[in-house]
Amino acid sequence: MQTLIFSFFILYTILLFVITGITSHKANNKTYFTGNRKSPWFVVAYGMIGASLSGVTFMSVPGDVATTQFTYFGVVLGYILGYLTIAYVLLPIYYKYNLTSIYEFLGQRIDNTAQKTGSALFILSRLLGSALRMYLVIFVLQTFVFDAWGIPIWVSACVMIIIILLYTFKGGLKTVVWTDTLQTTFMLTALIITLIVIFKSLGYNLSDMWREMDQAGYTKTFNTDWHSNTHFLKQIFGGMFITIVMTGLDQDMMQKNLSCKTLKDSQRNMMSFTGILVIVNVLFLLLGGSMLVYAQQKGIDLSALIAAGKTDQIFPELAFNHLDKVAAIFFVIGLISAGYSSADGTFTALTTTICYDMLNIEKRFPDEKKQTTVRRLVHVFISLIFVAIIIIFSNHHNDAIIRTIFMVASYTYGPILGLFVFSIFTQRTIRQTWAIPFIAVLVPCICYMLSKNSQQLFNGYKFGFELLILNGALVFLCLLAISKKEPLKS
Repeated sequence: MQTLIFSFFILYTILLFVITGITSHKANNKTYFTGNRKSPWFVVAYGMIGASLSGVTFMSVPGDVATTQFTYFGVVLGYILGYLTIAYVLLPIYYKYNLTSIYEFLGQRIDNTAQKTGSALFILSRLLGSALRMYLVIFVLQTFVFDAWGIPIWVSACVMIIIILLYTFKGGLKTVVWTDTLQTTFMLTALIITLIVIFKSLGYNLSDMWREMDQAGYTKTFNTDWHSNTHFLKQIFGGMFITIVMTGLDQDMMQKNLSCKTLKDSQRNMMSFTGILVIVNVLFLLLGGSMLVYAQQKGIDLSALIAAGKTDQIFPELAFNHLDKVAAIFFVIGLISAGYSSADGTFTALTTTICYDMLNIEKRFPDEKKQTTVRRLVHVFISLIFVAIIIIFSNHHNDAIIRTIFMVASYTYGPILGLFVFSIFTQRTIRQTWAIPFIAVLVPCICYMLSKNSQQLFNGYKFGFELLILNGALVFLCLLAISKKEPLKS
């Protein structure tokens, strides 16, 4: 089994480099940073599906059905509202200012301190979030494949990061846009093949499966208990704002959108992407319910995993140990695709953010060759940090720590939200811009303390995704407090 899986991994990697060779031909810095703004909108829309669904999503959304049923669908409904906001509020601004890094808008609207603060928050969040998402992919492959060969996890990590480094090194964004289409295709294929294997094994059609899921209570979609962190309004509004900040205010996702030829094309891309993403998330929920029904029908005991909070391991457990070889092979391919697609764009986005927001590359290095040298050094530097985070974390692996770090990373988007809302919707200028970084650190700390003590402070209330909204709102109010009415900077 391991040899067969490894063979498919090699073939998949070869295919990636074939696409890389085609897309990186005659590539320059404009190609790397903006894709020469010639990306077909429909290609970007399709490829962004893979970029938005990380390895964590690939495993956690189906697995979470065991504990939260279909309540995640409320978040999906929120996605729609969020993408509408991005398409018709944020994208027009980005195209108007002709941005390469979206945090340049903060620099033009407020000052350089705001730009560097927004950029630094993005860098911190993406480095931790993407590196650890990649770690989870490597950890699963290590557990079920590479451990059997005696290959240490640091070798697996280095190999996979080197592969991503090499295929993004020259073509950058242009390459990522096209490789993401390949990775989206394999991820969706893995999802559909697994569903087919489960349905065929049980002899069920969709109606039969839905009936079984409904009887088991997995199809509950709207939670009306306002104390719960999965209350349907919390899910909807949380999903909306998560989409706005983690897509619309995220350099990784927006860099792909800004590679489209025109604003209209970018908006088409966003709305097409939204429709596809809703369908894909519904399929992931259906897969989660189907896996649980399959386990019940086959007498597979998942109670230990569920009780330990390790629902992320339900999918790999069934794929490797209970379904047939086809399911295992496609699970691995889908998982690798999810890992690559969430990391390759991050490499390019972080390189762009550091070059434009931190190093001001076009002004400090007017020579094209020097820009290329700097850009490549930054790209390699990011790769080394990725490897370091993965290796360090592999020695202190703990599921609770993983969730904590992802939660901490999500707090960094609150200040970014507050900065952009202030910049877009007010006509005020900030007097003490030196205070912006302090606000960006203080407010998330306050929100963290409120979240930890919310049940005692608010009569049993538990924060869900709406904590992000509170985070952004408090930053916005703080910025108002240190601002004054003045004509906007031209």
